[in-house]
Amino acid sequence: MAASQKLYLALFHVLLLFLFPLKAKSSARTQAEALLQWKSTLSFSPPPLSSWSRSDLNNLCKWTAVSCSSTSRTVSQINLGSLNITGTLAHFNFTPFTDLTRFDIQSNNVNGAIPSAIGSLSKLTHLDLSVNLFEGSIPVEISQLTELQYLSLYNNNLNGIIPFQLANLPKVRHLDLGANYLENPDWSKFSMPSLEYLSFSLNELTAEFPHFITNCRNLTFLDLSLNKFTGQIPELVFTNLGKLEALNLYNNLFQGPLSSNISKLSNLKNISLQNNLLSGQIPESIGSISGLQIVELFSNSFQGNIPSSIGHLNHLEKLDLRMNALNSTIPPELGLCTNLTYLALADNQLSGELPLSLSNLAKIADMGLSENSLSGEISPTLLSNWTELISLQVQNNLFSGNIPPEIGKLTMLQYLFLYNNTFSGSIPREIGNLKELLSLDLSGNQLSGPLPSTLWNLANLQTLNLFSNNINGKIPPEVGNLTMLQILDLNTNQLHGELPLTISNITSLTSISLFGNNLSGSIPSDFGKYMPSLAYASFSNNSFSGELPAELCRGLSLQQFTVNSNSFTGSLPTCLRNCLELTRVRLEENRFTGNITDAFGVLPNLVFVAFSDNQFIGEISSDWGECKNLTNLQMDGNRISGEIPAELGKLPRLRVLSLGSNDLTGRIPAELGNLSMLFMLNLSNNHLTGEVPQSLTSLKGLESLDFSDNKLTGNISKELGSYEKLSSLDLSHNNLAGEIPFELGNLNSLRLSSFDFSYNELTGPLPSGKVFKNASARSFVGNSGLCGEGGGLSQCPTTDSSKSKDNKKNSMAFTNYNSMGWALLPCGCPSIKIIVPEYG
Repeated sequence: MAASQKLYLALFHVLLLFLFPLKAKSSARTQAEALLQWKSTLSFSPPPLSSWSRSDLNNLCKWTAVSCSSTSRTVSQINLGSLNITGTLAHFNFTPFTDLTRFDIQSNNVNGAIPSAIGSLSKLTHLDLSVNLFEGSIPVEISQLTELQYLSLYNNNLNGIIPFQLANLPKVRHLDLGANYLENPDWSKFSMPSLEYLSFSLNELTAEFPHFITNCRNLTFLDLSLNKFTGQIPELVFTNLGKLEALNLYNNLFQGPLSSNISKLSNLKNISLQNNLLSGQIPESIGSISGLQIVELFSNSFQGNIPSSIGHLNHLEKLDLRMNALNSTIPPELGLCTNLTYLALADNQLSGELPLSLSNLAKIADMGLSENSLSGEISPTLLSNWTELISLQVQNNLFSGNIPPEIGKLTMLQYLFLYNNTFSGSIPREIGNLKELLSLDLSGNQLSGPLPSTLWNLANLQTLNLFSNNINGKIPPEVGNLTMLQILDLNTNQLHGELPLTISNITSLTSISLFGNNLSGSIPSDFGKYMPSLAYASFSNNSFSGELPAELCRGLSLQQFTVNSNSFTGSLPTCLRNCLELTRVRLEENRFTGNITDAFGVLPNLVFVAFSDNQFIGEISSDWGECKNLTNLQMDGNRISGEIPAELGKLPRLRVLSLGSNDLTGRIPAELGNLSMLFMLNLSNNHLTGEVPQSLTSLKGLESLDFSDNKLTGNISKELGSYEKLSSLDLSHNNLAGEIPFELGNLNSLRLSSFDFSYNELTGPLPSGKVFKNASARSFVGNSGLCGEGGGLSQCPTTDSSKSKDNKKNSMAFTNYNSMGWALLPCGCPSIKIIVPEYG
């Protein structure tokens, strides 16, 4: 019996020796099969996962992205970051991975929900699901991962309330939930004292600063940016979080002053509080944080001085204080920050001259001082030492004097903005040394002299703005060397001569503006032919002549085209009707000819059109009624004939309609009464007939109305008296009859210089308003039946006071009856007795 027991015991030990390795082998195999099963569900399995093969199950630990424990030979880490995996975790079986410590699938295209089963990975210390497409809420089960030290769900599409159960993760040091759509939890249930890195940036978080953070005394990095937090920044942030190296609270609604206790954050290297509602002064104590490298306080309401203590920040590389209300001079101490590469003080109320000590900023690459009241000359010493500058922006200040030739030493400069100052003298030829320059804007100064020949050496230039100066001379053929140029703006100078043929070489041009010069000759015939992106072209107010290039708008990208006030001739390019992006066209005051009927098609984005004072013929197309965004349509001063199309009444945004001085015939369309936004209507000097439509009485916003020099009949409507904004009214030289309604005496805005009823068939007394009493005789001449005070007219005759009162009463009755519309109502009702007052 004892021998039998010993035999059984021996056999049991042998069996155990076989079972233990088999169990380990079986566990690794289960993990391999789980990975293969998940791989089979992916929408895209990247090439690196080709090593995951059923034929190689026994070499799991050699598979790509898989690491195994040296003791158990089971999976301890899965690192699938940045492999372009597409799929979900819905079919990932986490159960076999009992020893997994790291699960990293960051920067892929994994979508769907985060499975709650992920909470079974009890040994997990590192979980990174960032930069994917996960959606839904954060599963509460993550709080079961009590060994977790690193958790990043950054940049997904997660929403809902942040689970307060995350506070059950006592070992977490790194927590990043940024760039999602998460909402506030009950912060009072949070306590994560081990945190060293915390980011809730770019979520939907509101209310005041989460109080639990002030007890996270080990924090070195805090980012609550791009939320809607409100209230003041708690004092405990500055007194408790002494280990902070980065404080990012930008783009919130924090308000109040910045605490002077900021100096207690002695380890701080980066402080970003921009785009809040912070106010008061920037504390001087900020200068005692000796390790500061980045200070971003822009777009707040800070006022007062720029602290001179900033000069103590020897490691400072970036200082951004723009868009505040700082109202001091620039402190000379700023020149002690010799490691500065970025200085932005724009859009404040700074004044005074630039301190010469700023010449010590030899590493400065970006200098932004625009939108202030800085004055004086820019010292050559400053420019001589700023040789690392990439961007110099001092526009919209009060700088004066010449542009120093030393500007040519800034050979790394890409952006030079000196516009809207009072710089004078010529453009220094040394500017041609700036071979890296991409954008040059010297506009809005008092610069004079010719364009320097060296300017055309700037082969990389993309934007050249020299407008609103006193530059003279010609545009030389060398302008064609600037083949990278996209924007050329030389408007409002004193340039003369012809536009060189080489302008057509600039095929990258998107905008050219030459208006307001003395340029002459024709535009090169191939201009625009090789400019597929040309969107803005303005040649207005020059002395150009000849025809417009036929292929000016070949690229069909044209949005604004203005050539008004020149001597252009010929017909319009046919490509204009196909430029569907057109918003603004000005052709007025030229000598264009041709039929206008089909020159423009249906252009849905068109807002402003003016081709007045030309020699166009043809009719007004009904297609204009489809240009629903049109606000200005000015065709006056041509030879356009036919009737006014009723379709013009379909333009809901039209504010100016000017068709005067043409050969239009027929009646005024009643549909024009639908133009509720109209404030100027000019149909003068045509051959229009019939009565003025009653529907026009709805145009209550009219400021200017001109129907003069037509053949209109009927009566003047009393409704004109309710046009409160009307300041110019001309009904002269028509066949209008009846009285001037007394309601017109209410037109208090009416200017006497724009007030004309002359040469009609009007009768009866003038209205009693002040504007009529003080009117000149020429406003009423040619109406033999008018009488009354003002306008040099004879008094309306009366017999006695009683009769006068009766006549006035009867006249009122007649007028009220007679002026209910523009047209005289028929009087064929025998039951109504109309008493006509006697005038002698």
